[in-house]
Amino acid sequence: MDITVPPQVSAELTQILSNLVLGDNEIRANAEKIVNERLSQTPELYILALAQFASTAADEQMRSFSLILLRRLLFRALPSASSGSRLTLYDHLSEQTRLSLERVLLNSLLNEPVTSVKHKAADTIADVANASFERGRPWPALQEAVFRAVGGDVASRDSAFRVMERCSVLSGDIPEEIITRGLRDTSVEVRLSAVKAATSFLSINHSVNILGIALGTLPIAPPSHLTRFLNALTTLATTQPTLFAPHLKGLLSFLPGLLLNTKEYDSGPTPTVARPFPNAPHHQNHGHGHGHGQAFQFPPPALLSPAAGRRTPNTGEEEAEEEREEARKAALELMVALSEARPSMVRRVDGWAAAIVRACLEGMGELKDDAEELQEWLDADPADDPTDATYPHVYEQALDRLSCALNGKPVLQVAFQYIPAMLASHDWRLRHGGLMAIAALGEGGAKVMQNELGKVVELVTTTFHDPHPRVRYAACQCIGQLCTDLEEIIQENYHAQVFSVLIPTLSATEPRVHAHAAAALINFCEGVAHDTLVPYLDAIVERLLNMLNPGSNAGGEGARYVQEQAITTLAMVADASETTFAKHYATIMPLLLNVLRNANAVDHKKLRWKAMECAGLIAIAVGRDVFRPDSNELIELLMRIQNSPRDQSDTMLNHYLIATWAKICQALGPEFEPYLPIVMPPLLQAASAKADVSVWGDDDEHKMSEKDGWETMSLDGQQVGIKTSVIEEKCQAFETLVIYCSTLGAKFAPYLSQSLELVLPSLRFVFHEGVREACAMVIPMLLVCGKQSNTLTPQMLNAVFQQLTTVIESETDASFLASLYKCFADSLKVISGPSALSPELRAGILSATRNQLQVLAERRKARAARPAQERLEEREDLALLEELEDFALEDMSGMLKYFEEAQGLLVAVGSVKALGVRGEDWDEDDAGE
Repeated sequence: MDITVPPQVSAELTQILSNLVLGDNEIRANAEKIVNERLSQTPELYILALAQFASTAADEQMRSFSLILLRRLLFRALPSASSGSRLTLYDHLSEQTRLSLERVLLNSLLNEPVTSVKHKAADTIADVANASFERGRPWPALQEAVFRAVGGDVASRDSAFRVMERCSVLSGDIPEEIITRGLRDTSVEVRLSAVKAATSFLSINHSVNILGIALGTLPIAPPSHLTRFLNALTTLATTQPTLFAPHLKGLLSFLPGLLLNTKEYDSGPTPTVARPFPNAPHHQNHGHGHGHGQAFQFPPPALLSPAAGRRTPNTGEEEAEEEREEARKAALELMVALSEARPSMVRRVDGWAAAIVRACLEGMGELKDDAEELQEWLDADPADDPTDATYPHVYEQALDRLSCALNGKPVLQVAFQYIPAMLASHDWRLRHGGLMAIAALGEGGAKVMQNELGKVVELVTTTFHDPHPRVRYAACQCIGQLCTDLEEIIQENYHAQVFSVLIPTLSATEPRVHAHAAAALINFCEGVAHDTLVPYLDAIVERLLNMLNPGSNAGGEGARYVQEQAITTLAMVADASETTFAKHYATIMPLLLNVLRNANAVDHKKLRWKAMECAGLIAIAVGRDVFRPDSNELIELLMRIQNSPRDQSDTMLNHYLIATWAKICQALGPEFEPYLPIVMPPLLQAASAKADVSVWGDDDEHKMSEKDGWETMSLDGQQVGIKTSVIEEKCQAFETLVIYCSTLGAKFAPYLSQSLELVLPSLRFVFHEGVREACAMVIPMLLVCGKQSNTLTPQMLNAVFQQLTTVIESETDASFLASLYKCFADSLKVISGPSALSPELRAGILSATRNQLQVLAERRKARAARPAQERLEEREDLALLEELEDFALEDMSGMLKYFEEAQGLLVAVGSVKALGVRGEDWDEDDAGE
């Protein structure tokens, strides 16, 4: 029997809801307070009153609002619940109230006259259904109501499929003919909801037939809806990619038509035999695709839409163009998502990779060609790029993702059929796009590209003389990216070619360009050998010093970001050139000290950060004897900065201070000991910081938080938001402890006890891998410090080995398990073996190791038992997993060798290593079989 809601409760609720939607914050806050009070007193009565209001209110907006509020109230955590509890108000409802609630909601689904409200009812029903099914409680009436709705009007049919989409348990039991009927519905809205329901259905019932019918909705979808159809299927492509295998050729006959460029490019002056590409940079033909013997229009005329042209569209045409562009990006995402999910599957389809590559290259050439915008770009700080919103990031990122997914080879083969001709185009946008394409291909295609790297470098370096600044900027970006993706190879073999263009570009007319050349130089220095860099050192430093001098800075304005970039690059050059940099020390260190002394304005904060960083790196590079005369002044300046009132906007100051103190410690060595009382209190405070953690829901507030420096991770089945700045600083603090302890040895003893108290529990800091790794690294160093200073107590030793054993016992990450065993072995070495351990500790670590061996063995057996095709498709991931496990097993062996009683376990380690499947043993070409 349904619970009756008294009229006075309904009347009060009507007033409360009216107040909740008002714009007055005070009235709304009072209404929220009353809602919380009523729910704490008579929750069931007010939940039912709210549900009935959603069916009976005269105003459709109020009915819609009540359904939204009902969902939020039912499934939010109760204020009285314990921190580990996930119980909601729904869990506290009686069975009679749940039945009444369900009946009211189904009545709304079947009888609500307004489509938008009916949709809200469907969403609420789905949430209630999921909650009921998750708790093992069936809802038989739901399926019957959904079947009735499927036979109703358009709004009812649409809402029925919305319920199926959101409630996977229900959709899994729906007969195929129901899904098929929706996919063939005459209403485009119903078909779209049916496609979404089909993706939920297919996640449980792997029906190739249903997917084929769902894909058949794409060609008939109107432009206004096509993007949403594509997005719905993309979700399925990431989770059930193999279902698409029989349909890939069909998709290839349709999707590329959405990807084609509809814009024309200026073909430029008439080509001649002597100069096929007038006014464009000169390139040699390297046998890649189009050469100088034929004109190249990109895209070819045959692929242009008949509607392409240069006329200014009217409002309707603008809207149609936006819809076409959104569908284009959605089609690209579907193809790339399938390529990432099952690379071997798409490799077998001729033309698949080629269609994506062509689409990406075309898209990357679509920049605005506007003189005013170019000037804005030239004048802007790179951190605030005015063209960023219109830049074709999606095509650049898609090419990068595809290259990584397919390991470069099939992607590079197609891309370099077009790139040389793009670089020789009259249109600067295509030259820019070609360079950015090479940069995007580097990560995934590094192994393939290195075979033709000389030709690639020649293609890129020629463009450093391009007349257009954005092309030269792209050339810097491309070289910088290649230096990262092919680190050491390009630095060792092509340093002369790279330096011959990068060093002159440091003096480019445009600050934006010469600053980016300096940034590219950083990438080059990260992988360069000392002897390779030294011959170019003087020329580099000379130009970087010119960039630091506002009076001689190109353009005369002395853009601050140029100075910041010059200082950053000087730091990296000093680091790479080591003691050779000493010849420039007397010129540069006074400049940096002057910045720290005088650049006190708020807008100089980044310049201060970079000056600190550079001074520290130069100090390490030149050594303590060269640095010592300036060390006191630098330290005094840092102390002044550390003790000055903080500008709240200067959020990175602590990071740079901690990092610079650590560098000075490395430079001065034992002479740094007197400054420990200055640097350790803020360091220990940073190391002891608690993670700023929040359990996340789906509302917009949390989505905004993510943009403001939060990251998400899955923890115990919940989505957890973490404030990254706090844990990054915590990680830096522990990494700095490693530097102080390893550098100072016994002199660090006054902080031994405090450090151990922070380090040991942080071995379990699940929110940041770097924190755990730094803690595992520093523990043996702290033991050395204690032993050398005679401050190591039996209680400290017991705490260290007890905590290590406990963490090893429960650790599931093979990479960190290796670090733990290495830490344990190194710690045993410090105390001359396990004889100092109690029998309980000896038995404990051997027992924990025995359990870990069993777990690793079971994992490897399970992987070996998987179907061969699955192993083939995931061979790289499997190879990485087993490599990490092998590292753990090796470090485990290193620790066990200290224990005489561990011979049996050492044999077991060898047995576990022999198990499993070796992903790296497969031939790469087998992926296409």
